[in-house]
Parts: sequence; structure tokens; C-alpha cells
Amino acid sequence: MRHERTYRALAGRMPGRVFLLEPMEKHTSMGVGGPADCLVFPRDGEEVRELVFFFIQEGIPFVPLGNGTNLIVREKGYRGVFLSLRDLESMTHRDEEDRAVLIAEAGVSLSRLVQFAVNRSLSGLEFCAGIPGTVGGAVGMNAGAWGGEIKDVLRSLRFLNGSAVIRSVDREHLAFRYRSLDLPGGSVILEGTFVLVREEERVVREKVAGFLEKRRQRHPLDQRSAGSIFRNPPEGPAGKWIDEAGLKGLQVGGAAVSRKHGNFIVNRGDAGAEDVISLMRLVRDRVLEKTGIFLEPEVKIVGENGWEPL
Repeated sequence: MRHERTYRALAGRMPGRVFLLEPMEKHTSMGVGGPADCLVFPRDGEEVRELVFFFIQEGIPFVPLGNGTNLIVREKGYRGVFLSLRDLESMTHRDEEDRAVLIAEAGVSLSRLVQFAVNRSLSGLEFCAGIPGTVGGAVGMNAGAWGGEIKDVLRSLRFLNGSAVIRSVDREHLAFRYRSLDLPGGSVILEGTFVLVREEERVVREKVAGFLEKRRQRHPLDQRSAGSIFRNPPEGPAGKWIDEAGLKGLQVGGAAVSRKHGNFIVNRGDAGAEDVISLMRLVRDRVLEKTGIFLEPEVKIVGENGWEPL
């Protein structure tokens, strides 16, 4: 480890919250991935800011980590720090006439966020029901389903920029695109503010139940995966083209294209990260060959030196 002495000093100051050479297979939903030089669990936004400032000063690369639901870490691991936002779990809300404002930190799971809204008869987040991951990851990738997207309910965002300065930006000044948000390099999302509308609790619960049932019917929820592997191209759902190319059930090692939904790659129990990445490339290439459609990955890949293309 290039910064081993620094990491060990950090572990001494943050006992129980700094882990060296941590296998990332333990921290990703796909259950694959090699060791990170360091994995850190800050307690709050201020500690995140202090850590990021420290990493910048020391020239230590870092990657923010939510629930690891949209992430593949390669077998050789990552030569830097994974900065887990798991413990940033504060949520509050306030009323505004016929609406309510919900403020959630980056580590809040979407399932908890949705339940928080349901319990207060607030509508707008139902489409998030069943989406794995956290507020930070959902905002960073503009998560969406069933015609809804996070940008539709976001009022403002609080984040660290690449200089470890905290900024608060209103929705209209944020550059959202399909499954992405353009932020300065090195940014870390800390908190999102959402605007929801009042609705009968029964109606909100029924919407959530309906979306959850759709997921149960269509997605391989009983197997480990990283969610949707490819973004939907303009020509239609990625799963449709994967299915039409006859790729359901295709395997590389312990990784397989789900027979239930073509846009899911599942870990059959013994997959490695390279199995998953090789299968992603094979699916992309065969779909391109058969249909002329190029599929872009929705999941993020981290190699030894950081983010990598497929």
C-alpha cells in the first residue's frame, strides 16, 4: 500500500471505522471485488469534509461509497480509499402548505426514504420503491423507474466539491441527464432536499405496493446483482435487445445473464469481478453485432486507479 503509514495513523484516530486491505466483495450487492487499500466510515458530513480535505492534501485518491449496489470493483482492488457514507442517515421534514420538504443525508437507503414518506402520507417517491441503494447514489445517477426520476422531486443538493468546500445548489442549477448528474470531479454528495405533495396514505401505500409487485414479477430479486447493468438506449429498453439477441442465460464463470430479466447479470454463487466484466463486454458486443445498438453500462467499474470504462 502506497500510503500504508498514513492509513494506519488514520486507523489509530478512528478505531473501528478504518479497515485496511478490505475485500470489497463484502460491500457490494453483486458480492464481487478485490481489496481496497483502505475503507473508511465517517460519522457525519463534517467528518466527511475533514477526511476529503485530508485526502486532497496528502494526494490520496478516494471514491465515495453508498450501498455498493451499482458498483463492480475489479479483482485487483483499488489503490486508494473507499469513503463509505453509510452512517450519514439523518432525515427530517417540514410542512409547507399543501406540500412537505424532506431532507435526507446521503447514506439514507431509498427503502427507508420511501417508508418515511409513506408514513407521513407524502407522495412523489413511490417510483423509488424497491430500488436498492442510497440517497447519495440515487441523486448522483438520477435514479428512476416507471417514468419517474429523482430530479423530478429534488429541490436542492448539498455536496462537497473537488476542493472539499460544501456547496448547496438548487435543482434548476444542476445538470441532470438520463441516469447521471454532472458534478465537479471529486465531488461527494452529502444531502438531498425533496419536495413531496400530500396524498391519502392509502393511495400512497397502494402505489408503493404496486411498484414492489412489478419488481418481484420482473426482476431476479432472489439472486445477487448490481441492478440494471446497461442504460436503456434511445431505441428502447436494454433488456429487450439483450433478449432478442438470445442472450438470457449466457454465462461467463459464475456470472450469468438472468433468465428473468435480460438487463440483470446475477452472481450464481462463485462469480468473480472479471467474470461479470467479461460477460458485460460479451453482451454489449453481441447486441451491437446483432442489432447495431450500442449499450452503455449503467453500473460503475472501479479498478486499481479509480473509475474505468467497460
